[in-house]
Amino acid sequence: MPRLSQLLHPARTPSPARLAATVLLLRDGAQGLEVLMTRRSASASFAPGAYVFPGGSVDAADAQHHHLATRRTGQCDEHLTQAIAAIRESLEELGVLLARDSDGRWATQADIEALDRQADFFAQCGARGLTLAADEVFVLARWITDRDLPKRFDVPFLVARMPDGQTPVADESEQFEPVWLRPGDALERHAVGTFFMIFPTIRTLERLLAFADVAAVLRACAETEEPLWSSCPRTGLLAGRETRYMEHQMPFGELALTCPDGQIAHPLDWQSERVVPLLKNVQRLTAPNPGAMTGPGTNSYLVGDPLTGYIVIDPGPADPEHLDKLWRAAGGDIRMIVCTHSHPDHSPGAQPLQAMCQAHASAQPSATPPILGLPSAPTARTASQFKPDRSLQNKELLALIPKGLEGDFAYELSHTLEVIHTPGHAANHLCLVLLQDGLLFSGDHILNGSTTVVDPPDGDMNDYLASLDLLSQICTTHDVKFILPAHGYVMGGPDNEAQAAIARLKAHRLQREAKVMAAMQALPDGTPDDWLALAYADVPERMWPVAKRSLLAHVARIASQRTY
Repeated sequence: MPRLSQLLHPARTPSPARLAATVLLLRDGAQGLEVLMTRRSASASFAPGAYVFPGGSVDAADAQHHHLATRRTGQCDEHLTQAIAAIRESLEELGVLLARDSDGRWATQADIEALDRQADFFAQCGARGLTLAADEVFVLARWITDRDLPKRFDVPFLVARMPDGQTPVADESEQFEPVWLRPGDALERHAVGTFFMIFPTIRTLERLLAFADVAAVLRACAETEEPLWSSCPRTGLLAGRETRYMEHQMPFGELALTCPDGQIAHPLDWQSERVVPLLKNVQRLTAPNPGAMTGPGTNSYLVGDPLTGYIVIDPGPADPEHLDKLWRAAGGDIRMIVCTHSHPDHSPGAQPLQAMCQAHASAQPSATPPILGLPSAPTARTASQFKPDRSLQNKELLALIPKGLEGDFAYELSHTLEVIHTPGHAANHLCLVLLQDGLLFSGDHILNGSTTVVDPPDGDMNDYLASLDLLSQICTTHDVKFILPAHGYVMGGPDNEAQAAIARLKAHRLQREAKVMAAMQALPDGTPDDWLALAYADVPERMWPVAKRSLLAHVARIASQRTY
């Protein structure tokens, strides 16, 4: 994990999250799946005026009345308690009762009207012989309120089919205006500003769009007793506005690094005018070369601080303004220039940046910083020729140390990069690990938002997958939590998100390879273009010329293993 001393914002403890439960009551309408929603009181302390699903806090009594509920096989005590809480809240807020009479029939409207919503729920159910249908309440998702809010909740979102013959009636205290809506209709109303909803409600409705009817939702939930997804969103600033993101979205890892305790302070806009601080000792400047192959542009990184000087990772293209901004952000004190590989969006800026430092050598004792990396292999394309001043060795350490310091104290104030040779995307590709802070600078080997191209002969799919395995091991060895790619936002998080990202990338590659193999088997006399149309049918055709390069790498790997 990054050192506390390098965090951009003082550490703080988010407010504790209170346990609550909410339930999505579903029915099949004439035009598809519908969900019951209500409007919260305008004076509510949390999400006033928002349209929500019924629910509320989980009380101690909910865990003490398991004997009044039916339980399905595999339903744990925790989920049973949550289901009971949701059933209780549904009655109190909406007059809906997920319970059965002693003869097994659903509670009727008459049963509901005989109950006092303000009195002891469990005592009344026991007295009337009603059994809570907790076995028919399933876990859909889990939402934890954003870390930045003073009032937070940990909420399982549950689902159940609305019993026939019951009519929801709001309590007119906490909830108002019960309405049945198709998820798409609710989202459309929110989009035009007539139906206010909060982030978890919106994202849950978006997920429901994938289901045709109630049975499909319940089947998906019945396959596992775990949530289909869990999220504690993070918030950044995009175009000056607060914007929330879930764990699977590209900016999430960057917000986890820059604002770990939920501070809403980090700008997510891609721009090339100024450096973006990620930690006190790591800054990013994105080159003005956006495109289909470069995403928002090539990320150049500055590692270090004014006491140690700086290492530049991937100076990018030979763009004078970009290089000038890098030099100025480092105060002219650049000690080393490292290129992760020799592709034309990564290494051409190295020599001009070195010359810029040389021209101002009288201002800095570091004089001329060496250009470091691995020379391009004979297999590299003409535009990717590169020769460093010195070749880096695998596991070599590049250290920035404040003058006059030694021992543990010096290490704590230093910035040490370990070189990791990772061929695959290019024969001379390398990654770097910032040891003190558990950061992996992944070059083009791991990207955020896309898969890297493996272009033979300089690219090799066997090497690429082996390097992914090596990087996964490196994450364990050096407790790497965040990946800083050459294109896109930071990836990772405080737990095992970095390794999970690597595992997903490898799984994606192998799934693609299975499609390539299937195409080759279906068309044994076909050409690579024939196989491309089958194996990359899910990729826009405009990207097929690029995809063909990786297809050829998969074909070469399959041939090397003689598996077709």
